Parts: sequence; structure tokens; C-alpha cells
Amino acid sequence: MSVSVAIKNATQTTGEGPHWDDVTQTLLYVDILCNDIHRWDPATGKDEKIHLDDTVGFVVPRRKGGVVAGVGKSLCHVEWDTGKVTKLHEVDQGTKNRFNDGKCDPRGRVWAGTMGYEAQPANPEKEMGSLFRLDLDGSLKACVDKINISNGLAWTEDQKTMYYIDSLPRKVFGFDYNVETGEISNRRAVVDFGGDDTIKTMGYPDGMTIDTEGKLWVACYSVGKVIRFDPKTGETLRTIEFPAMRTTSCIFGGPNLDELYVTCGVFGASDEEKTKYPLSGSVFKVTGLGVKGYPPTVYEG
Repeated sequence: MSVSVAIKNATQTTGEGPHWDDVTQTLLYVDILCNDIHRWDPATGKDEKIHLDDTVGFVVPRRKGGVVAGVGKSLCHVEWDTGKVTKLHEVDQGTKNRFNDGKCDPRGRVWAGTMGYEAQPANPEKEMGSLFRLDLDGSLKACVDKINISNGLAWTEDQKTMYYIDSLPRKVFGFDYNVETGEISNRRAVVDFGGDDTIKTMGYPDGMTIDTEGKLWVACYSVGKVIRFDPKTGETLRTIEFPAMRTTSCIFGGPNLDELYVTCGVFGASDEEKTKYPLSGSVFKVTGLGVKGYPPTVYEG
């Protein structure tokens, strides 16, 4: 197993939302508070970006072209070549909320969640967020409310379970999932990060992905780790450490989907932390893990 720097100091605030585009063999990711969507080509090293007018929580490709992104409190379609932004839906009106993480389910619906205003990392207005589902007909439904920091999403290969992270209870939740309708039910905790005494070692669960063995890879914010969990037992299986504390999310990519790309942030870091961890804000690549991810899904609406 080897950890290397894929994109040095890629983001100036909080890197998030990595998505491997297997059509173009590029990595999409966002720099939330810089309002930027990035597209990095590992073959050429070129890192392009689109600058928007508000925070960007996530980005996923759309089959018909362009990308869908969480921009401020809105879900938007963005045309990559022109930068044209089309607002699809605005949510949580009358709040300072913003979209955070998002991802597509096996049918190509977009799931994305909001969070309350965050003056400092991991300290938002409590229970202000919701998890939304953008259906293939373009309609939007609120599926879970009273969320603190809406984060990682993943689905099992049999398409019967959806995993979802709310970072502040420090838990990964499982739901029964109906792939035909997109409905979820029977919420339960499958991984519990424990009490405050484990914050210094486990941090806060942030973004995540799932491998073809059905195990979850969870980025642990504030401790510079990605931990592999067995969601059936809650057991910790493996821990990878990074030279940056604010690890935010991860995704399998590369031609064989066996490289783990990991985003992190620098927003909120003290001068001391920046000096000790000069690679904060970089995108890292982990190879030699011996496992693979699934081909990425895109918005089919």
C-alpha cells in the first residue's frame, strides 16, 4: 500500500466531493468555499476549474451533458464548456444553509444534503439540514430532516441498502432502499464512532465510498485518516493515515477502479497546523489496497 500526492495543495478551503468520471478518465472535485468545480486529468496533470457565484458542495456528471452541482442552497446544472448555470431547485429558503455532499444512486437519481451555517468547521447550526432526492423526472423530494452535516452516501451491490453519514452524531446510518422508487426506510446506525473520548483518534465521519466487497471507506475529518469498516458488524478493518488532518472524502478511480483518491481541506487550520502539515488541501492517491470500487453512476435525468 502506498500513499502519494496526486494534486499538491489542490484546494484553498475545503476539498470535497471527489467523483471519478470513467468516460473521460478524470477526477472531478470541488473547493467548497472558493466556489470552484475542478476536473483533473491524471494522464496530463491538467487541472481545469469552473468558478461559480456561491459555495459548491458536490458535483456529478449528467448523462445528457454537463454536471449537476450543489451551489449554495440550489441544485444546478452547469455546462462545462460554457460555464452556463441553470438552477434546477432551491431549498431551505430563509436559512443560511448550503448543500454539502451528494452522489448518484444505482438508478441515476441525485441524492444531496444540506447543512446549517458553519462559522467554524464541524460546528454548524444544529439540525438545520435535510437529505434530498432529485428524481429522473426532475422533481425533488426531501427524504430525511433534522440533519447536522449531511455527508457520505453509498449503496450496496444488491441495491437493497443505502448508507448515509450525518457527521455530528458521528454515525454511519443504514436504510432499507427501494431501487425502483428511491424510497428509504428503517434507519439504523451501522457504524458508531463513539463518545467524545474518541474524537482525537477517530475524528468525524465525512465522505465515504464502498468497495466491491461491500465494505465502507470513510474519510475521518480532523484526524487525517480514512478507515475501512464492515457495515454488518461496525468493526474497523483498516486505517490509512495521511499527512493532512482534514480528510473529507474518498472515491475509487483509475482505469481499474483500484486507486483511492482522497480529498482534504485547509479551511480552519491554524498557522501551526499549516506548518506541520504543508500538504493540507491536497488530493492524495492510495494504491496497492487490493480492493476495487464500482463504476461511478451519473445523473440520468
